[in-house]
Amino acid sequence: MSWDIIGMSAMCALGDTVADIHGALCAGRSGLGPLAAFDAAKYRAGAAYEVRDRVRPGVDEPLRATRWLVRVVREALSDAGLSRPEPGTPVMVGTTHREMRTAELWWSYGGSLSPADLHFTSALRSAFGLHNVQTIASACAASLCGLGMATDLIALEEADTAVVAATDSLTESSFGGFDRIQFPPPDTIRAFDRSRRGMIMGEGAVAVVLRRAGEHPGRVYGRVRGVSMNCDAAHPTAPDSAGVVRAIEEAHARASLTADEVDLVIVHGSGTSQSDVAEAVALREVFKAARPGPLVTSIKGGTGHVSGGAGLLNLVVALEAIRTRTVPAVGGLTDPIEETRELRVVSGEPARAPLDIAQVHAVGMGGINAVAIVEGVAS
Repeated sequence: MSWDIIGMSAMCALGDTVADIHGALCAGRSGLGPLAAFDAAKYRAGAAYEVRDRVRPGVDEPLRATRWLVRVVREALSDAGLSRPEPGTPVMVGTTHREMRTAELWWSYGGSLSPADLHFTSALRSAFGLHNVQTIASACAASLCGLGMATDLIALEEADTAVVAATDSLTESSFGGFDRIQFPPPDTIRAFDRSRRGMIMGEGAVAVVLRRAGEHPGRVYGRVRGVSMNCDAAHPTAPDSAGVVRAIEEAHARASLTADEVDLVIVHGSGTSQSDVAEAVALREVFKAARPGPLVTSIKGGTGHVSGGAGLLNLVVALEAIRTRTVPAVGGLTDPIEETRELRVVSGEPARAPLDIAQVHAVGMGGINAVAIVEGVAS
């Protein structure tokens, strides 16, 4: 079974639409800028991948993640021709922080805070009448876990249409935590590069609308062929390559394809020392018999790590790469690690090639892995 993607929307530090984000990545641009969410003097790191939409620069605002979520869901629904969705349409929201930043602002500076503000149901009910909202907080794999849950609901005939979304804004507690453990702090994200020093947080939101394949009369952006999820619990923070391999192989099985049919892989690519190695080793194992093997890239050098939305952002960029037949290069990659030697990692300039099938990763703390296989529509 497969599922059509009939609407999509995304925003992050690099752009306000899927096409803009993909175009900026292909142009080699980065959304990294001086830290504005809170006092940079408190931290060693002074930059982040922020959405620059605050009314007063340098003064943070509550409920930004909720505002972005409502926006991308509205745009994705409109794109799918469903501006007035059925109230019971399931909405899966992947997130790492929910509205933690709003709680931080309340704690630090006072002001009103309603418990209803800390989850997303009330906002989506108010905006669209939607009440079947599930929040998935499985770390960086959250949005792809939400995608897998949505495909299951449709397969079980619990719904004929589902929305999968994600949103996260910078939180000072998480930023401060990473600032303490990454020394010296990274100046950018350099996935697969020997000089990589770690991850930098980003912000943004993304949404897609799913329907059972073949049932939508309008535009279809691509098709979800299969989604896998696992939690190997091998280590609190360091991914295990064997767990990633199992997630990839299960995704292939669910998609009814073999490794040599995959044209493109967008990895999690967080730029941390152990995560990059684990993904590279996993890809070498899975694609060892595939020749020439898929093109491999990461987008976080341009977008930052958008936390719970990382996997779904990878997915919509993959669909745009298939449509345009253009794969953005890994940002900042000049000296690849040894583990990528047998992989077709895109560096320097974008790669141009006909593409059909893409594999996207989300690798979270605690061994939470999610992989999705999508089939695109070339322009």
